[in-house]
Amino acid sequence: MNDIFNPPLPETEFTTTYWDGIVGSADSLVLAQAAAQAEGPLLLICDNNETVERCLREIAYFNAGIGDTGVYVLPDWETLPYDSFSPHQDIISDRLATLFNLPKLERGVVVTSITSLMHQLPPRQYISANSLDLAVGQSVSIAEMRAQMLLAGYQVVEAVMEHGEFAVRGSIIDIFPMGTELPLRIDLFDDVIDSIRRFDPETQRSAAQVKEIRLLPGREYPMDEAGISQFRGRFRELFDVDLRQCPIYQDVSSGLSSPGLEYYLNVFFDRLDSLFDFLPETTTICNIGDIRAAGEAFWKDIQARYEDRRFDRYRPILSPDQVFIAVNDIFRRLKSYRQIEFKQHPQASHFATLSLPDLASNSRLAHPFLSLQEFIASKPGRILLCAETAGRRETLLELFRQIEINPVPFEHWQDFISSDAALGLTIAQIDRALWLQEENLLLITEAQIFEERIAQRRRRKRTQSNTDFIIKSLTELHVDDAVVHLEHGVGRYRGLQTITTDGETTEFLTLEYANGSKLYVPVSALHLISRYSGADQDTAPLNTLGTEQWQKTKRKAAEKIRDVAAELLDIYAQREARKGFQYRVVQEDYDKFAASFPFEETADQENAIAAVIDDMSSTRPMDRLVCGDVGFGKTEVAMRAAFIAVQNSKQVAMLVPTTLLAQQHFESLQDRFADSPVRVDVLSRFKSASDQAATIEKVKAGKIDILIGTHKLLHGEIDYSNLGLLIIDEEHRFGVRQKDKLKALRANVDILTLTATPIPRTLNMALSSVRDLSLIVTPPAKRLSVKTFVRESQESLIKEAISRELLRGGQVFYLHNEVKSIDRAAEELRELVPQARICVAHGQMPERELEKVMADFYHKRYNILVCTTIIETGIDIPSANTIIIDRADKFGLAQLHQLRGRVGRSHHQAYAYLLLPPQSRLQSDAQKRIEAIQAATTLGAGFTLASHDLEIRGAGELLGDEQSGHMQKIGFALYTEMLDEAVAAIRAGRVPSIEAFADRAIEINLRIPALIPEEYLPDVHTRLIMYKRISSASDEDELEDLQVEMIDRFGLLPKQLSLLIQQTRLKLRASGFGIKKIDANVSSGRIEFNQHTEVDPFCLVQMIQGDPQTYKLGGANQLQFKHNCAHPDEKMVLINGILDNLKLNESKVA
Repeated sequence: MNDIFNPPLPETEFTTTYWDGIVGSADSLVLAQAAAQAEGPLLLICDNNETVERCLREIAYFNAGIGDTGVYVLPDWETLPYDSFSPHQDIISDRLATLFNLPKLERGVVVTSITSLMHQLPPRQYISANSLDLAVGQSVSIAEMRAQMLLAGYQVVEAVMEHGEFAVRGSIIDIFPMGTELPLRIDLFDDVIDSIRRFDPETQRSAAQVKEIRLLPGREYPMDEAGISQFRGRFRELFDVDLRQCPIYQDVSSGLSSPGLEYYLNVFFDRLDSLFDFLPETTTICNIGDIRAAGEAFWKDIQARYEDRRFDRYRPILSPDQVFIAVNDIFRRLKSYRQIEFKQHPQASHFATLSLPDLASNSRLAHPFLSLQEFIASKPGRILLCAETAGRRETLLELFRQIEINPVPFEHWQDFISSDAALGLTIAQIDRALWLQEENLLLITEAQIFEERIAQRRRRKRTQSNTDFIIKSLTELHVDDAVVHLEHGVGRYRGLQTITTDGETTEFLTLEYANGSKLYVPVSALHLISRYSGADQDTAPLNTLGTEQWQKTKRKAAEKIRDVAAELLDIYAQREARKGFQYRVVQEDYDKFAASFPFEETADQENAIAAVIDDMSSTRPMDRLVCGDVGFGKTEVAMRAAFIAVQNSKQVAMLVPTTLLAQQHFESLQDRFADSPVRVDVLSRFKSASDQAATIEKVKAGKIDILIGTHKLLHGEIDYSNLGLLIIDEEHRFGVRQKDKLKALRANVDILTLTATPIPRTLNMALSSVRDLSLIVTPPAKRLSVKTFVRESQESLIKEAISRELLRGGQVFYLHNEVKSIDRAAEELRELVPQARICVAHGQMPERELEKVMADFYHKRYNILVCTTIIETGIDIPSANTIIIDRADKFGLAQLHQLRGRVGRSHHQAYAYLLLPPQSRLQSDAQKRIEAIQAATTLGAGFTLASHDLEIRGAGELLGDEQSGHMQKIGFALYTEMLDEAVAAIRAGRVPSIEAFADRAIEINLRIPALIPEEYLPDVHTRLIMYKRISSASDEDELEDLQVEMIDRFGLLPKQLSLLIQQTRLKLRASGFGIKKIDANVSSGRIEFNQHTEVDPFCLVQMIQGDPQTYKLGGANQLQFKHNCAHPDEKMVLINGILDNLKLNESKVA
């Protein structure tokens, strides 16, 4: 027998060593050991991309602690041969990093698939020659650097978010180099690199410093002048087509990277290399699976796709041998290396590894873990148990403790084998077990113990997120958008303009009103402007300047708002007046429960959880809306709330829209509460009538703590013994009658509503503070946003989308929302893609059958699910990354967003295809819905989409069902602002007045150059956002924070920007005194107070008496002053001095 920790290796070129007797993850273990001992690197070739992913995880785990062997991957492009798509930037980044490191790699493992190996690669010297090293203290010119990065294939953007992007702002260069995990911020002092810092692309704030960096090229082909000219010349040589009708030729000639250009590498270079040209001579090659069969199937696919496309004169393509390497050539090249093969052979080295018996737990038995307990008791050897995550480790430790299994925690495999512990527990994302018979060592993974549990592999890093930011970014303006000015009404934004008045330069927003009249608004007054979102942007009702029209409209809306506010407050007061149950949190138990969450919470999740705990600990009933995009972790927020309720001996009801989702929530809650004495049950059609009756009885007797179900839960016959918390998932899916029942419950119990796309009325309620709102907009780490395509339905497109997904080992949802023709649709797909395994699911199937189909799809027994909208809620299948939606024009926006959120739950690029009928005459409403969903591709877009829905439907009246009204005339943002004000006024016992609302608009005109200079921040859009954020800052701290952020992102503040911030500080001070306007020219100025100012008139009298030469009253509410300040800073000091002398009325101070 051979020692697996010291495997025999081939000693010279052209020799092959055979290994056999290897079962489970032993192949990854033996490869990790071999890599540590081999003279050079080890190249592992897998038969498909799924195996690549699995081997990467396993080898990286076994490799930890062995020494300095790195694990690299040459990932598949995840596109089809001759595709008109380019790979995702992250894939190109990984590929370039591996190709750069490979030639000089002395030790390590490189994992790739046979399909990746069959692609020809750019010449080896292209990658090394086009890399650039930068270090602190080095001299560089920004202009040269910019030119160099553009030539290297990096793309210039305003804010760097993805690999291959860079931005230049003043003396700061932001860049996301290929092959690095985080983007970098290079700060120059003159022409010398002063510092290099990593930064977080989410917040754009910088973190750790680094001394030096290496910039790899941005693509696998050159886009410099020489590269383009080579491409043009070779293209003309190779293809006999009309170049004017060839988009790819035109794009490259203009310096654009056309999608799918990777399949034209041969046109850029005189000769191409293969992966073999990058390998050191000492490389040992090993393959897993039948790579010859997989390679031949791929070659067949290449040829079929070539035949399909070879006569396309708009996009001519290269022959297969110019882009790919044939299977026989690969095997010929392999022979010259040392090789390892896993197979039986007369000279094979045998390793004694065994398969494990069936150790699956069975929750129906009195002792679910009996088979595991018996196996451990039989002492087969030293056992290391393996949990998926730190949270799962805690859960398992607790479960095992109950059955008297007490494993010792270990960091990794190496620690365990060098110890003498008989039973250990580690964390690793491994599915396959391991049993080394000779060494008496076993590795048992969670997949063996919980066969049906689904491993969620969505790793997250901590990212900060500012909830306000997503709401603020709704106010981003584009030229020609309709906007609302608080004083002058609805106009159109026509851009930023720099105007010089009284010798001082300031930036103004230009607004155009009815009849073409223009209004110039200084940037310091940007807080008076909001984006108009009411009806359609194009038909926004523009007001006429200089008339009473706007004031009348506003007054009418204000009257309506007053009634709405009173009605709202009535509901609110009923809630406030009723004392809710005040929950007590037992911190120790809660912390233990929180620790068993298998992922790291995102910042937003933490905020939402903290808000829920605060609500439950207070005396008033909770009514909170948690709005988070699909898959961003809302359910965990609900579980924490449920835990606290049950801890306080209260019952929890969880209301969900579909039976399938009820079942899934039931399973995940059972899993989550497995180690606490909480009794969870479900009321659904999956149960017989007698079972349901028994469940209802148990609820009445208080024997069930958490009950999950559809609207049956609201049925009068269910008598909760002590209901404390109602969790509602996706409220917009319930009808009016159910909502009325909910309304009746609302005043008495705590309510937590979860939704991905809040319906506009809910959103309005939340924004107007009657319901509290928590936004979860931070995506889990490595979740890429979903690429959305709107296309006419065509068989070739459907076939291509499905093939692309199946090639990378993924699964597809095909949504056909008509039960009567769904089987025919599935049949057509079978003919179109014969190699696919297809199953069908819809709501009219018997429950058990439906459950089985879903479980089978879940476990990859099928790879295409043809279904109705039954998948809309909750089902989480990380390997399904393509969704095809037939007749997308028939769905609402909320629904399309929900459906699209079913994919993109792992780190693969996900695709959503919205298919429309050919030559469709779409209604303009459907057209707009489709456009909105295509625009909102960012993660966390649910909230943005709901606001779009508001605009599309012409907004919604708050409590009635009228779909239009005053909101249309004054815009949603202003409507909600006025409503907030009215609610606050009634609460404070004041009569809401439009004047009081208008008083909040402070105008400051000091005739000083207070602006963000264009050379400091050239991008108009970003400049506008920063203006808006400065102008809307609500206090000194927020302003301070903004200042720090701007210095970090854009460099030291120029004088004009400093003045703008000082002026905003002045505005914040003035608002406390009820000042309406501060105006100062060359020698005099005035301060105008509003009607409701709280300033003590006596202090003004004292100022005038003390210095009558400087101060005098101008009318009932104006203080005039003279000055001789020549410098802007002096003006600031003077006006701050005046404010220092103002005093508020005693009553106000008290």
